[in-house]
Amino acid sequence: MKNNRRDFLQKIGLGTAGLAAVPFAASASPLHQATAEADDEQYLKIGDDIAVADTGFGKIRGYQLNGVYTFLGVPYGADTSGKNRFMPPQKPEKWEGIKDTIWWGNTAPQIMDRRYANVHASFADHWNYDDVSEDCLKLNVWTNAIADGKKRPVMVWLHGGGFTNGNGIEQDGYHGENFAKKGDVVFVSINHRLGPIGFTDLSGVGGEKYAASGNVSQLDIIASLHWVRDNIANFGGDPGNVTIMGQSGGGAKVTCTMAMPAAKELVHKGVALSGSMLKANDQEYSRKLGQYVLEAAGLTSGEVEKLQEIPWREYIDIANKALDRMRKEFPQPGFRGGFGPVADGVNVPKGEFFSDPNSHESEMPLMICTTFHEWGATRTNPKLEAAGEAEIIEAMKQRFGDKAGEVYKAYAANFPGKKPAEIMTLAASNRANAVSCGNAKAKQKAPVYMAWFGWEPNLYNGRMRAFHCIDICFWYDNTDRMYTHTGGGKRPRMLSERMSSSLLAFMKTGNPNAGVLPNWPRFTPQNGETMVLNDVSEVKNDPDRAARMALPVV
Repeated sequence: MKNNRRDFLQKIGLGTAGLAAVPFAASASPLHQATAEADDEQYLKIGDDIAVADTGFGKIRGYQLNGVYTFLGVPYGADTSGKNRFMPPQKPEKWEGIKDTIWWGNTAPQIMDRRYANVHASFADHWNYDDVSEDCLKLNVWTNAIADGKKRPVMVWLHGGGFTNGNGIEQDGYHGENFAKKGDVVFVSINHRLGPIGFTDLSGVGGEKYAASGNVSQLDIIASLHWVRDNIANFGGDPGNVTIMGQSGGGAKVTCTMAMPAAKELVHKGVALSGSMLKANDQEYSRKLGQYVLEAAGLTSGEVEKLQEIPWREYIDIANKALDRMRKEFPQPGFRGGFGPVADGVNVPKGEFFSDPNSHESEMPLMICTTFHEWGATRTNPKLEAAGEAEIIEAMKQRFGDKAGEVYKAYAANFPGKKPAEIMTLAASNRANAVSCGNAKAKQKAPVYMAWFGWEPNLYNGRMRAFHCIDICFWYDNTDRMYTHTGGGKRPRMLSERMSSSLLAFMKTGNPNAGVLPNWPRFTPQNGETMVLNDVSEVKNDPDRAARMALPVV
């Protein structure tokens, strides 16, 4: 049986554009939860001597909004084009004077065609993309103070979009102002190389010069963490208490980054939302794909450097042509394969992450969260919402093959009273990968905490449900800012206050218990302790275990 969730989602009406951990409109929204101290006072301050900070490369100047110092598009690495393409990130050149950092940095190269073609996706996710360029190694900082000697916990946000799309400011839910202000933490979000620009492994055809080429995107993340280590004290942050957090592809970046040897002493805690990974691409696979890229470009092994001269948009097309060939000749199940982290045994470990109880990441606590309805397809499809059991089982065959009926019945029994379309969504959104990640990490010393987000907005006649990306704005106190996900108002704000307080406790202590949710026990493979997040939250022991037992083994 071919087990391909992407094909299944396309068949039932959710296009592949919806698979990205889609985007954040970066403009400062007038709707925000951290209200100004007084409605009649000025809340934006910008000027020659306002929000000036030191970095190791020169001074930068941002602005102050609602009392929060804001710096956008701060360089942490050099331009990655030309001779730097496929190479580990280089440090930016130092500058004289003061660099103005008041607008977002460039989005990493990716296919932008028809980005806003779906009006419902554009409305709901409020996508935002600025200029696209290989000069994309930039980060954003929100903090309550500059160089005041305090040691605030630091949050580093890794955006979603698989390993191919996205940027650090896609959704209003990613905005760091409210969370930094509420929790007195420093919030950092980054852009880094993606897709073929960030993960083409040319070590097989180009030799030692290209030894790291398959992982330069992950090395960009490490470079940003070096910047944090070396500079964050200038922004009131503690380089000894850094939490990395990401969603979807960003969640996979979190677990991969934690496992990298270079993360030692740079990362202290991790939070993976709606995505994780326990194993990188086999290097035999990635090197074959690199060979196919060279062949698709019409070049020989002696002409690898010419790949650095091809315009990035043309290069991505060439690389994707090679990927199409690779998928036909060496198909991988699910979302595996493609351009992503490579298990080279140097930058990214071989084998399963978290398998060594004594490795550096064994000291890093991990929080994992998924949503009930990650891959819902009924938002704009009332007909699918009303479909009967037989029709839904038939649609599920694309994802589950001959086991579709068995899987449906198992989920229907585990979740009585749900509509057939919701049963399909729960099955397609199953927690198998999250639980596998929790089981693996639980073998190490530091604790794992598991959550499952089930809160549903009253939007699109209730058909949005607890969809992929919805929980981000709850963790960061942005439910009013991200009103197209939540509807805004008191109801989502109440849950957001509890979730953000728990996240702050986790950042500070490695334990999310803050007295605002029921006691949250650490996850164990035996009991599967899970915090179910909703208007009324509760802890349940592996609440969908019986249903998951019916899923095909991938």
